[in-house]
Amino acid sequence: MSAIGLYVPGSGPLHRVPAGPKLLGLLVAGTALVVAGNAWVSLGTLAVSLVLYPLVGLRPRRALAVVRALWPFLLAIGAFQALFGAWEEGVRLCAQLSALVLLANAVTLTTRVREMLDLFERLARPLRHVGADPDRIALVLALTVRSIPMVAAAWRAAREGYRARGLSGRPHLLVVPVIVQLLRMADATGEALVARGIDEDTRARSG
Repeated sequence: MSAIGLYVPGSGPLHRVPAGPKLLGLLVAGTALVVAGNAWVSLGTLAVSLVLYPLVGLRPRRALAVVRALWPFLLAIGAFQALFGAWEEGVRLCAQLSALVLLANAVTLTTRVREMLDLFERLARPLRHVGADPDRIALVLALTVRSIPMVAAAWRAAREGYRARGLSGRPHLLVVPVIVQLLRMADATGEALVARGIDEDTRARSG
């Protein structure tokens, strides 16, 4: 899994929606979820997010994979809130995080990289007047959106290695492999971009 090529081909209803409305809907849903600040609303949104996957032609296992990758973070958040706050707040935060990541992942899986680049480039065009490069801004934003599943992939790989070595009771040993894996993914992405001539303009200007 890499930052380029996470799109899953399909003909579902979400695949046919342009990138702009999808990202706008994601922004509105996330804002409304945070502003509401209600555990029941968060749980309802989480349920809708899980049901959304098969409805738009994505396999349910993709949603379950996201949840499996998130559970250590959800466990830490829930435990912290139970010890130092209110368990209801822990439920709300965990449901919010899960729902937002699931929705963002659904957008990622149903949107081509080229569509995201075109959208971000159009949005960044006004910044050209202050010396910014819309193409590079678009690329950074697109890669940021695409990096969400990369974190899940790195966590799964580290967890599988952790289990294969027979380790237990030392979850902190997962942190370093995850960081190393993410750095490798970032390095591979950089090499792929250079190979495609993305950095040629910068080199020409510096030369």
